[in-house]
Amino acid sequence: MLDSFLNWDSKFFTTIGLLIVRPWRLTNEFLAGKRVRYVNPLRLYLLASILFFFAVNYGAKGLRVDTSKFGQKDRAELEAEVKDKDLPPAARQKLEALLREPSPPPDTSATTEASSPPPVGASSSSAGVLGKQRHDYGKIGERPFVAFDEAKSTTPLERWFEARAKEKMGEHGTKMGLFIATLFSNLAYMMLCCIPLFALVLKLLYVRRHIFYIDHLIYALHIHTFAYTAIMLIVLATMGLTRVAPGPIAGWTIAFLWIAFLVQIFLSIRRVYRQGWFISTFKFFFGGFMYLIVILAALAATFFVTLVMP
Repeated sequence: MLDSFLNWDSKFFTTIGLLIVRPWRLTNEFLAGKRVRYVNPLRLYLLASILFFFAVNYGAKGLRVDTSKFGQKDRAELEAEVKDKDLPPAARQKLEALLREPSPPPDTSATTEASSPPPVGASSSSAGVLGKQRHDYGKIGERPFVAFDEAKSTTPLERWFEARAKEKMGEHGTKMGLFIATLFSNLAYMMLCCIPLFALVLKLLYVRRHIFYIDHLIYALHIHTFAYTAIMLIVLATMGLTRVAPGPIAGWTIAFLWIAFLVQIFLSIRRVYRQGWFISTFKFFFGGFMYLIVILAALAATFFVTLVMP
């Protein structure tokens, strides 16, 4: 049992090292049948995905709504959420922390502005509209994070969508932090579903090469694993450089790391599919554009699912 663990451990570091330095070589050797010394692509992807989205979700915990400007209505909404018996413990703790923050003093600016005389030349109707807008939203720096205008919802679908958004995000964005955290937690599943779609894009790009779909899928798993690992390393390097290095040196170094990241992906496409520089460059940008459309559609679907699910 110990020998099996150490063998997997050595395979893991060998695979990760080759993936970071030469991601195309890992794919080529795996497709050539040299698979014993390397970790299975799906297992490697799942491990990198777990670490990457754990870091994303950890960073999302810092996203919070400033409650120092919440009015009594917004706090009452939070208290109602805390009393909900079906609320998850993590969400309950976050809402209770928001409620413990001090309540702001009553704001009389809207009343003062509403009672002040209208500008010279303004009609009574326009003054009433301006007063209503100031009363509803306040000054620019004090407006709520989200505001729903029921008067603009004309169709049943729009009203249903607005009701779900109000329920998930809060009437004034009081639950926006919880919604974003839930959305980020669903991104891992979204990207897992995008892997076969990326392999399909590759299949269409190289349809004349008569490459099996499973080979495209192996490359898709490897290149996404490389992307997750490289992004985590670049973010860690960025955090370290901004603290210890001067501004210009840190900026140029970080820019070089991101350029190297893109170059590695381009070289992997060229050396896995073995085509010339021109056609590889064209397929790199065209395939990237196609996959960007897939990612945007998947993000929209994830947002919609997060909004409508209980």
